[in-house]
Amino acid sequence: MDVLIVVLVAVAMAVGLVGTVLPVLPGLVLIWLAGLAYGLGAGFDATWVPFAIMSVLLVIGYAASVALPGAKGAAAGAPRSTLLSGAAGAIVGFFVIPVVGIVVGGVGATYLAELSRTGDRDAAWRSTKAVLVGFGLSALAELAAGLGMVVAWISWLFAG
Repeated sequence: MDVLIVVLVAVAMAVGLVGTVLPVLPGLVLIWLAGLAYGLGAGFDATWVPFAIMSVLLVIGYAASVALPGAKGAAAGAPRSTLLSGAAGAIVGFFVIPVVGIVVGGVGATYLAELSRTGDRDAAWRSTKAVLVGFGLSALAELAAGLGMVVAWISWLFAG
């Protein structure tokens, strides 16, 4: 395989790893697409297992990133409507305040939804903190999945 292609795949995967922590980039998808590009170039002959592992880790990583914030918020008593408000606030924030707006909008909308629902600042902040912890855990889960995907690709690189 051409060294330039390997370097480009590695760079795309590095950008993808950054995207697992920064919600601006679809990190796991970038890593998976880089692996797919490598597979299309190198061939999937006898070395399809690493790509299959990458695909499974993609699904697991995204499932965790969706489930963890909701589970933590629900455990703290936040209803689904609060979580949906937080998601809507994150989307609006992303467009209003580039980069940090996703966090500001999500946290702000979650807090305001909980404050409106409970009328208690402390209870609203507890629920908001739980959702934030869930998002932190989901970012760690995505990062772990992304690192696993990169390790699978490296094993594929050296197997071929």
